[in-house]
Amino acid sequence: MQVPLYQAKAEFFRMLGHPVRIRVLELLQHGPVPVRDLLADIEIEPSSLSQQLAVLRRSGIVVSTREGSTVRYELAGGDVAELLRAARRILTELLVGRTELLAELRQTDDASPDALRSVT
Repeated sequence: MQVPLYQAKAEFFRMLGHPVRIRVLELLQHGPVPVRDLLADIEIEPSSLSQQLAVLRRSGIVVSTREGSTVRYELAGGDVAELLRAARRILTELLVGRTELLAELRQTDDASPDALRSVT
């Protein structure tokens, strides 16, 4: 039985649903990166990074290559980088809306009860 598209999409987003995986993908947007550099940038235990890289590799979203003792990871395709850029745009729009709402709330809070009574 074939998995419905909406379920496959949900599983894809669930796979992305870990902060370390997102950070790895962000670091790989500009090209291949050795594991040692990923460890230095993310600052987690090597075993934890290895687990997260394995999830990304099994999903096919990243690929690894070995050069001597150095293992490098890179994005399997450019669409992942575009997805991350789209997520950034969406978050920016959401935060701008929240900032505007927060400013409006603060403006309302700054109005003293006496000033509000004189207006009504």
